[in-house]
Amino acid sequence: MNSDKGPIVLGRMSWESAKRRSVRILDKSPFRPVRFIVLCIVFCLYVFPFLLVLLNSFKEKTAVISNPVALPQQWSLSNYLDAMEKMDFLHSFFNSLIITVLSVGLITILSAMTAYIFVRRKSKWNKFFFFLMVAAMIIPFQAIMIPLVKIYGSVGLLNSKWALIYMYIGFGSSLAVFIYHGLIKSIPVELEEAAMIDGCTRIQIFFKIVWPLLKPTTMTIVILNVLWIWNDFLLPSLVLISPEQRTLPLSTFYFFGTYSVDYGLLMAGLVVTIIPVMIVYFFTQKHIIAGVMQGSIK
Repeated sequence: MNSDKGPIVLGRMSWESAKRRSVRILDKSPFRPVRFIVLCIVFCLYVFPFLLVLLNSFKEKTAVISNPVALPQQWSLSNYLDAMEKMDFLHSFFNSLIITVLSVGLITILSAMTAYIFVRRKSKWNKFFFFLMVAAMIIPFQAIMIPLVKIYGSVGLLNSKWALIYMYIGFGSSLAVFIYHGLIKSIPVELEEAAMIDGCTRIQIFFKIVWPLLKPTTMTIVILNVLWIWNDFLLPSLVLISPEQRTLPLSTFYFFGTYSVDYGLLMAGLVVTIIPVMIVYFFTQKHIIAGVMQGSIK
């Protein structure tokens, strides 16, 4: 047994030593200060627009026009309170929350179960439907949006968040099934056979054996779909018509069209809109990096 583990241990040691050696070479590089200065300049250029929006969100309209770069004379939350009231922030926020949570949850669980059936049950029909779902990812949304609205509008399924959730499931399942399909193929069948011998049903095998092994990929799919559905504007603008059904991006769009002169109020509305996305990213960035690293290693 020691002879079998020897090459693996040596391989890991050689990899670790090579990594430490490369880090030492980078630390001794004469271009390190120049690289640090360049990165600082790029960081400042990237952050400056966000800081400008944040500073102007506390100012009045005249102060923004006179000197948009100066600090506000008085730090007040009046712009934020007015923006949240006029754009009906809480109602739009909960609309986006309901649509995003239900859509992402159903996309994740249904796509994982579909990919599991495609992998474990070998048949021509399963292969056909899998390649059909993969081919559907090639079709751009702009090519089908007009027939989509015409068909669903003729049967009275527009202006409903539930119809929008149904459409998100259809548009988001293809990529999720494709990603899950490749990972489920790498799970040994012997694990499922052992669970079946112990008396587990097929559903229990999936939720107790397969589903926990899909956690890293599931986190990546959840994060990507949350950012896509939460920030999506085109599909909700086609489906949701009445103001009571609007999501947060739609409310922000109509708010900008109504109050396009009051720049302080506009900046406050913009900051309020991007805060939920920033919170989600800050709490899930380690999972995004881990998913990208895992995908590159695979």
